Amino acid sequence: MSVENPSMPAMHNVESRPLRICLLSYRSNPHCGGQGVYLKNLSRALKDLGHRVEVVSGPPDPQLDADIPVHHLPCLDLYNPDALFRIPSLQELADPINLLEWIGVITGGFPEPFTFGLRALDLLKKNLGRYDVVHDNQSLSYGLWLISKRIPTLATIHHPITVDRKIAVDSVRATWKKIKHWRWYSFIGMQKRVARRIPKIITVSDCAKEDICGDFSIPESRFAIVPNGINTDLFYPIPEITREKNRVIVTNSADMPLKGLYYLLQAVADIAKERELRLIVIGTPKKNGGVVKLIRKLGIQDRITFTGRISDDEFVRQYARASLAVVPSVYEGFGLPVGEAMACGVPVISTTGGALPEVVGDAGILVPPADHNALAGAIVELLDHPEKAREFGEAGFKRVQAQFTWKRAAEKTVAAYREVIRDHGRF
Repeated sequence: MSVENPSMPAMHNVESRPLRICLLSYRSNPHCGGQGVYLKNLSRALKDLGHRVEVVSGPPDPQLDADIPVHHLPCLDLYNPDALFRIPSLQELADPINLLEWIGVITGGFPEPFTFGLRALDLLKKNLGRYDVVHDNQSLSYGLWLISKRIPTLATIHHPITVDRKIAVDSVRATWKKIKHWRWYSFIGMQKRVARRIPKIITVSDCAKEDICGDFSIPESRFAIVPNGINTDLFYPIPEITREKNRVIVTNSADMPLKGLYYLLQAVADIAKERELRLIVIGTPKKNGGVVKLIRKLGIQDRITFTGRISDDEFVRQYARASLAVVPSVYEGFGLPVGEAMACGVPVISTTGGALPEVVGDAGILVPPADHNALAGAIVELLDHPEKAREFGEAGFKRVQAQFTWKRAAEKTVAAYREVIRDHGRF
C-alpha cells in the first residue's frame, strides 16, 4: 500500500466533492454471510457515484470488482476450512498480534475482530492523509476506536451480536455448552464499549436500531438507518424457466440456531407425511452437524437436496425453478435472502424475526419465528393456491425495485459520511 498523502481539499468542497473512502471488513466471505454481500455491493455503488473506494480486508478474499483496490491484512486465518485450526509456526507466533490471535482461538474465543483492528490501526497510522473517512463493517474493535481519534470514522452494525449469543446459549441445555457459547461471544464486551465511542452508527432497519440501542446503550440520535440494497443485476426473474410444483428453496444451510433451518426441516417432515415436497438448500451442511443429524432423525433424506457452492447464474436459476422460498430465521437485522428471493419474483414465506417484516411488507406470508407448525401451514397454503403465490411473487418484485436498491443505499451512506467529516473538524 502506498503511503502517499494527497493534499487536503478545501473546506468549502466537503459537501459536494468525491470522497476518499476506506472500508474496513475483518471477514467478508463473498459466497455466504450478509457482511460479504454488503461489502461487495456497497463498494460498487459508492464507486459508481464517483467516490474513490479502497477496502482493507481480512480473509478470505472478498473478490471485489477489479477497479476497487483491496489491501489484504495477513493473519493466521485459523478458521480457513482448508486448514481449520492449524498449528502456527514459531516464526508466526513471534508476531505479538499473531500470538494474541492464537491464544484467543485455543481458549475457545473468537479474536479476529480484535486482532484485525490492531492490524488496521497499524496500517492506517501510516496513511493518515489518504482517506477522508473510514467505514467499519462491524468489527467494532479497540483499533477502530483509536483510528476514530485520527480519521473521521463510522461503523455499520447489521444487528446486535447479543441476539446471536442469546439464541445460541438458549439452544443448548448442558452448562458446559452454554459456557462454550459465552466464551466464543466474549468479543461482544469490546464491541459494546467501542460502539459507544463511535460518533455515527449505520444500521439497516428500525428493528436493528432499537435492539442495538437497548443492548449497546447507544442514543438513537447517533444512528443513521440505511436499508441494504438488493443486487438486481444479479437477482432477477427468468420467466422462460417454469416453476416446479412442490419445490421449495431456502438459502441457508448453516447449523446456527439463529437461522432457523431446524424449524423448516421439521415443517418439511410434517408436510412430507401427506404430500410430495422437495426442499432445495443452497449450500453445504456441516459434516455430522446438527442439520445432518436432524434430517436423519426425521427420515427426510430423500426430500432434501443440498446444492453445495454454486455459481451466481445457477443460484438465480434455482430461484426460477422454485415454487416458493422460505426464510425461517429466528432473527435478522435486515434479511438479504428474503429480498433476493423477492427480486427474482419468487413467492416468499418469512418469519417475523427481527427486521424481516420491514423487508417483506405485504408482499409475502409472515409467520412467527421458531414455529414449525406455522411454517408448514404457510407452505401448504401457497402450494395449494398457486394464483395467490403468483400475486405475492409479483408484489415482492415490485417492492424490491421501488425500495431496495444499492444506489439508494450508497447515497444515504455518503450523507452519513459527510456528517461525520463535518463533525470531526478536519476541514
